Amino acid sequence: MLVGHMPIRSTQAFFSTASLTRVSSSFLYPSSRNQMPQRKRANCLVENRHFSALKAAGTPVTSFDDGKSPFEITTPIYYVNDKPHIGHAYTSCACDVIARFMRLSGREVFFLSGTDEHGQKVESSADKKGMSPQEFVDEMSVSFRDLLKVLNISNDQFVRTTDTQHKEAVQHFWKTLVEKDAIYLGAYEGWYSIRDECYYTENELVDGKAPTGAEVEWMAKEASYFFKLSEYEDRLLQYYEDNPDFIAPRSRKNEVIGFVKGGLRDLSISRTTFKWGVPVPGDDDHVMYVWIDALANYISALGYPNEDSKFSKFWPANLHIVGKDILRFHAIYWPAFLMAAGLPLPKRLFAHGWWTKDGEKISKSLGNTIDPVDLVEKYGVDQTRFFLMAEVGFGNDGDFSDEKMVQKVNTHLANELGNLCQRTLSMVYKNCGEAVPIEIGTYTAEDEAILAKAKELRDVTAGHISKQAIHKYTDTMIEMVWEANKYVDDMAPWVLKKTDPERMATVLYVLMELLRRVAILYQPLIPASANSILDQLTVPEDERTFDHLETSSINTGTSISKPIGVFPRIELLSDAPVTA
Repeated sequence: MLVGHMPIRSTQAFFSTASLTRVSSSFLYPSSRNQMPQRKRANCLVENRHFSALKAAGTPVTSFDDGKSPFEITTPIYYVNDKPHIGHAYTSCACDVIARFMRLSGREVFFLSGTDEHGQKVESSADKKGMSPQEFVDEMSVSFRDLLKVLNISNDQFVRTTDTQHKEAVQHFWKTLVEKDAIYLGAYEGWYSIRDECYYTENELVDGKAPTGAEVEWMAKEASYFFKLSEYEDRLLQYYEDNPDFIAPRSRKNEVIGFVKGGLRDLSISRTTFKWGVPVPGDDDHVMYVWIDALANYISALGYPNEDSKFSKFWPANLHIVGKDILRFHAIYWPAFLMAAGLPLPKRLFAHGWWTKDGEKISKSLGNTIDPVDLVEKYGVDQTRFFLMAEVGFGNDGDFSDEKMVQKVNTHLANELGNLCQRTLSMVYKNCGEAVPIEIGTYTAEDEAILAKAKELRDVTAGHISKQAIHKYTDTMIEMVWEANKYVDDMAPWVLKKTDPERMATVLYVLMELLRRVAILYQPLIPASANSILDQLTVPEDERTFDHLETSSINTGTSISKPIGVFPRIELLSDAPVTA
């Protein structure tokens, strides 16, 4: 359970009594409706003086992506030994933001997630619960699938390594490696971590434990099939050099290169001391080492080895996003397996950091694990997504606290975006005949400047997303909303209502157009909330993709409904007891 689970209460952001440091409260006063005279607007569409470089479908071209081809993005498959935690939510949300952004940009996307369900750890956990391994994984896998639904994750497929199709694909992959003379039968003894499902050398141990802090045990000599990993040391290093953007961030790439340069040993890829795994073809005494089984999900889910399946369209994957603790398996073992099988390598790997809780490492023993379902129930779906993506630079470690969560959500969603939407639409509803303003005057330099900045949003955000700089994408959106609020304060439409009604209408129209652009581009991050804003702006559902940023605009004269708050303000009752 979540530590620091404080009671909260919600009030609509519009009625918040909190001080808005970037938003003038003078725009919140109620006023009478002022019906504008009906006349033809001379220039009802926002002029496209600043044409977007991405006005056609696609995303920026990078060294690892042509910006237009079918796009596969994957989470790692999550190990079902325990229930989901904040790390699973973090990876899933990051992938979802990128997948949604690509779809809205006109890309054909295949977004894959799933569960890793084999191995000694699973077999042991099932035995402790008095269940068969299959019963255990059937139960545990549901919690991960449900988490994706709770977080509004838009994955196209959910793969399970116990699926028949996956097991058949993995066995075909194994046979291919045998045919390529990449596997041989030998014997293994050494240090092994059941928790990490990983072998470690004596030199890698830290105070008698794995580098991850996991307990290790000495494996007595055991028959095992080996993959000839040592033969791929030079090929891997050459590949990293020829493809400098293959591993990101750069610090992780340097770690991988250092590890490979330290020398690679052949890798044990089968076990005989437990049975819960994919049987080795032709030798039922052995089951496959969990990583060769797990990594192959990225191609099995595409229909490998069937060339007429999605495999031919989406492989090689454009992007694997993983936690930094499993980068070695993805950046060394997986490329070597694919090289040996004669298959293309994924185009890019991105390893993100870990989360701590109130400055402490998260662990069961400390009782400070964070249940993402609790976060959603407590704060909301989009609020949770927003915080996870906006709080820390993607790739770095992050720290969670309830106070940080509340501050970020209230500041940027309730106080800034929520109030911008609520007060703009409230004044339109009350002063423009419950409809989008009709009588629009000539744009001033200030109008043109703020609209030009909004028109740049797609190019700027697409550049950030193409490099997985999700935090910079969120920062850009936050800054645009801040600029829009500043424009409100500078234009003071509540004053213009009395002195220049036509100018007031123009300002309100500009604000609605700004909100349209912001909401369209916020869809990847806060999809439900962004679409709620677009609903209130009366933007048709078929005009919410990025190509409509330049080909559509707010339609004058369209009736609007009485606005409703999108983001409830969250307040922690600090005097309440903190419970684990």
